Order: sequence, then C-alpha cells, then structure tokens
Amino acid sequence: KQAAALAGLAPFNVDSGTCRGKRKIGGGRKRVRDALYMAALNAVRRADPFKVFYARLRQAGKPAKLALIAVARKLLTILNAMMRDRKPYRTAPST
Repeated sequence: KQAAALAGLAPFNVDSGTCRGKRKIGGGRKRVRDALYMAALNAVRRADPFKVFYARLRQAGKPAKLALIAVARKLLTILNAMMRDRKPYRTAPST
C-alpha cells in the first residue's frame, strides 16, 4: 500500500460531507507513475499473466484506463517483492 501511495497509484476518495465522489489516483511521484503506466501498456500487449488480468477486468466491465492502472499497480507490487526478496522475476507455473 505504501509503495502504491508513493507512486501515486493508490486510489483516494473525493468525498465532501454526505456527497460520495469517485475514486481517483494522484499525488506521489509522477515520473514513477508514468513509467509504470508505460510498462503496463507494454505488459498487457506482450506478457501473458498481465494480458489475462487486463482481459478479465475488461470483461467485468471496467474501463480500459482503470484496468491499465490496476496492471501498473500489480507491476509495482511484483517489483517491490523482487527488491524485498532479492530474486529475479519468474512467471507463475501454468496449471
């Protein structure tokens, strides 16, 4: 959660009193967010696990940009785990 907030990929509420707004991303470091967004664009075109995740969100009726941001956040989570564990990326075994 902290990494997503630092990169500006964590959604935050836009509420006022009893009015409930939509959730938006923002804040954080724009360059990191932009880099992850571009990586997500590439990932949904080429990498199977991300392509499947993106397709599932789109099939559920989510807007394209929301699905891309979800992929970017997933990339950030994976990158954070790789740095924490000091291990290279490997895809999950296919079942």
